[in-house]
Amino acid sequence: MKPNFTQKVTNWGNFPVVEKEIRSEDSFKKIKEFVLNHNEVIARGNGRCYGDASLGENIFSSKKLNKFISFDRLNGIIECESGVLLSEVLEISVPQGYFLYVTPGTKFISVGGAIASDVHGKNHHAEGCFSEYVTEFKLMTENGDIIICSREENSDKFWATIGGMGLTGIILSAKFKLKNIETAYIRQESIKADNLDEIFRLFEESESWTYTVAWIDCLQKGKNIGRSILMRGEHAYRHELNGNDAKSPLVLKKKFSPTVPFYFPSFVLNSLTVKLFNLLYYKKQAKKELKNFTDYETFFYPLDAINDWNKIYGKSGFIQYQMVIPKERGKEGMKKILETIANSGNGSFLAVLKLFGKSNPEAYNSFPFEGYTLALDFKVNSKLKKLVDQLDQIVQEFGGRIYLTKDSMSRSSLTNYLKNAQSSKFVSLQHKRILNNK
Repeated sequence: MKPNFTQKVTNWGNFPVVEKEIRSEDSFKKIKEFVLNHNEVIARGNGRCYGDASLGENIFSSKKLNKFISFDRLNGIIECESGVLLSEVLEISVPQGYFLYVTPGTKFISVGGAIASDVHGKNHHAEGCFSEYVTEFKLMTENGDIIICSREENSDKFWATIGGMGLTGIILSAKFKLKNIETAYIRQESIKADNLDEIFRLFEESESWTYTVAWIDCLQKGKNIGRSILMRGEHAYRHELNGNDAKSPLVLKKKFSPTVPFYFPSFVLNSLTVKLFNLLYYKKQAKKELKNFTDYETFFYPLDAINDWNKIYGKSGFIQYQMVIPKERGKEGMKKILETIANSGNGSFLAVLKLFGKSNPEAYNSFPFEGYTLALDFKVNSKLKKLVDQLDQIVQEFGGRIYLTKDSMSRSSLTNYLKNAQSSKFVSLQHKRILNNK
């Protein structure tokens, strides 16, 4: 074994920062040695989640597990190691006429992380979570054994690992299905909504669309509370495109990606700048409705176009808070949440509202259930913990749930199902925080 060493580790929100041992190996034998020689281990992918679930005393990084194993182009089934990024899957699959069935708002997450978080996207109401398309994966358990998990084989471990935040073992590789596409473009409609009543009506009217999402101004009050822009989309067909896009429908032009060169000073982000940003974002679309075509990167991953955008929040970092409220109480719950945020002065640049469909009861650790989900970015400051406590209480009041992949601050009462983790070897900072009620 290599000698132990520690380093500072954090995830995309730059909060919290821990100094722990982190190891990356591509040999299953060496991974087994690492697991057996430590009492507490947690796996970590590309570090692009916002919470602290992949941080622990001894961290195994899957970055060296970055190889593709097979690609069945006839049936659209890909097999790869767990450290392969969704961006790398897309680089291979899109030119062949395939796309991810489910993708979150960044393509820079690992396949193993997508399974452990059971990620969702803009299409949960139509196509569910990532796990719906996973056929099997290899899992290293706490005694170093490698088992194949599927719906038929080791199904208990299969369902416990999906959405299990890494607490059942280390995912080594996975096999999953892709969807057919004719082009790399999305037919998109953007519709402005004046308030919560209108945006909820638009979501209901758009349930037949595959992809729906809304940006929402979280600082509006009174009659304008919930002011937002709904974006809905479908994969474009080749005959819908014009010019060069139609000639090479599965190839995107290379774009310039700017980089945020340094951490912004703490005073840059405040309630006034957030209000100004929200106003400009809402006003930039002059028309009530806008119809156009856009490439899949712009539609699904707008923030990925800016390298190191997390530095905008400064060295203190930020959290993302995401919850889901049952559909029948969605409007009432979201109104109370938005009023609480507006009154706190802790505004969010990136507030995203989505509609979830019915959940898969077998995926009992998965976050989504039928309802409305809101994700918000908050800069870390001295007042934030109080706001998070208030939001936790509202979520609990309305029978909601928080997303463990984003959580680094919430109370244990909302996340008790983590206590059902089936392994004592794999332990995260989040797991300890929740079990200790901190």
